[in-house]
Amino acid sequence: METTASGHTFHVPVMGTGFTIDSPLRIGKFGISTVVSLVDDNLIEKVRREYAKKWDMPYERIRSKSGLDRARRITAYFNLIADILERQIATIRALPFEPGNDKAKYFELLPHGSPLKQDYEAHFAIRDSGEREASMRRLNDAILPGRVGCNIMTKADAAREFGNAPKVEGDLTDAKSALKGFAEAKGEGDVILSAGVNPTLFGFIENFPAFYADENGKSQKRIILKVSDLRSSLIQGKLLAKKGLRIAEFRVESGLNCGGHVFATEGLLMGPILEAFKAERARFDSVFEPLIAAYYSHRPTLHYAPRTPENRIRITAQGGIGTAGEAIRLMEDFGLDSTGWASPFLLVPEATALDAETRKKLAQATSNDFVVSNASPLGVPFNNLRTSSSEEWSEARIEAGTPGSPCPNGYIRLNSEFEGPALCVGSSEYMAKKLDAMGHTTPPTRETASPEVQAMYDKRCICCHLGNGALIDLGVALPGMPVAVCPGPNLVHFDRSYSLVEMVDHIYGRRPSLVSADRPHMFAKELVLYVDHLAKMIDTQDVSHPKVAHSLKTFIANLKDAFGYYLKLAEKPAYPLENIASLGRITEEQHGRLLTLEAHFLAALPDADRDNTTTGTDTAGHAVSAPALAVV
Repeated sequence: METTASGHTFHVPVMGTGFTIDSPLRIGKFGISTVVSLVDDNLIEKVRREYAKKWDMPYERIRSKSGLDRARRITAYFNLIADILERQIATIRALPFEPGNDKAKYFELLPHGSPLKQDYEAHFAIRDSGEREASMRRLNDAILPGRVGCNIMTKADAAREFGNAPKVEGDLTDAKSALKGFAEAKGEGDVILSAGVNPTLFGFIENFPAFYADENGKSQKRIILKVSDLRSSLIQGKLLAKKGLRIAEFRVESGLNCGGHVFATEGLLMGPILEAFKAERARFDSVFEPLIAAYYSHRPTLHYAPRTPENRIRITAQGGIGTAGEAIRLMEDFGLDSTGWASPFLLVPEATALDAETRKKLAQATSNDFVVSNASPLGVPFNNLRTSSSEEWSEARIEAGTPGSPCPNGYIRLNSEFEGPALCVGSSEYMAKKLDAMGHTTPPTRETASPEVQAMYDKRCICCHLGNGALIDLGVALPGMPVAVCPGPNLVHFDRSYSLVEMVDHIYGRRPSLVSADRPHMFAKELVLYVDHLAKMIDTQDVSHPKVAHSLKTFIANLKDAFGYYLKLAEKPAYPLENIASLGRITEEQHGRLLTLEAHFLAALPDADRDNTTTGTDTAGHAVSAPALAVV
């Protein structure tokens, strides 16, 4: 079965390790594309067992004894997803054309501009029986599932120990075994590579024919790059092109206005970034295709097929989108092919796997409850819910004198500070050894701990705890297990659980908005987050250090250019349900704040270093430091 999106102009990105673990089986049957995390193969195996039982399908446990077993688990799960989706689609196709059933829901969820939805609506006006039968066949054939994607964090590629087995090295490290598992699963699908360049992983892709184009220029498995700006997109795209691999999509994500881990850019904001993509996308083929053709020219057994216009590189964006007007702005003004809606779907039980108690806490959370924390053992800022049961559980252990968490999965055992196997810095074993090395005979309390110990206490288990919500929701784990959740700040504007129909209608602007009309524009919110981030950098870094000073100057210059860009954008008419007025107002407010921060920063520099000129973006929002679009 071809797994091609039916015409929706949004997708549901990956969330955490478990929140979208079974989203393809929840909403894929309605043509909605989703993404599964491949971090936690233990969670994947448990979910596979539950769905095999639910659908009365064969299941044989795959024990985790090596990286090869990790790959086999992932292959088995995506094969199961393909089989269940095929059944689900067959069931929908067999339904009568009548209101209230899943067939009607499939077509009614589509956007108004979808040709397929228009054909569906026109079907009911057909009176000739022969034409009506032909129309029914065409519509049934057009019912296809959304694309199933997987997300691989390229840098999460540790060599791990499996029980008493020796540490896994080489081709079967975490990211590579995940890639192998997905590549060898049947059917079409997308691999979304995030968190930057991993040259050995990129080279490993060459082992799998599924990622290479056939004689028609199509690949069974498509490659999508989650990127933060044009420059990183070009670098990664060229690296893959030199291996004969095509990029199907650049998925641009806000550095700070998103869920999960946050990776700030050097002050480059979404508006100017997307403007740069819009300006350069027509030249992408002239950059990448010669590199791909050169790869094939040295391999006579392979057939090079030029990219066709219908398979052009897609550009999508995600991070903080909250209204239909914002989505229209992104697609109309910037020419995007789709938008990604993540955190709001945490409040849609039909779409995501999360326990009821955590959903309730998310719905009731205030802006103070959504925090950028130091909870991740990876050392990367992490969006967190202050009131989650994971936070409560972790603080209770500190109070009881047993800080840290058990570490059954070991996905982030990366610290080699002590003799023996590497440890996760959020684990109780690491914290006990660290406290002992610091001379503590008993763990200090939160109140008496030094800043160094406080920072260590902040670390959380984001392996098990991010998956527990899904296991509780599926009935695999009992309520009461600690649940971590990593929503983006945009979720504060959504305050209850929603049905799938409600959320999709909200995305397409078919109902009164689910959020308040005074909600700040997504661009305005991201701008505030970046000025906040700048203030934190100035307060916590040695700004007199030349490299730090240069980085801050670049950051400030990019923000200034973004302010000018947004003031012009704010003068444009608003799309329906878009609070464009807030963009101009907040840009003006934050400009004054930026100037104050800049003055504070420059005052701390030696006189000779106060030159405020630096590289940044030009007036069109294009990154000056971006590499030329020439083939290299």
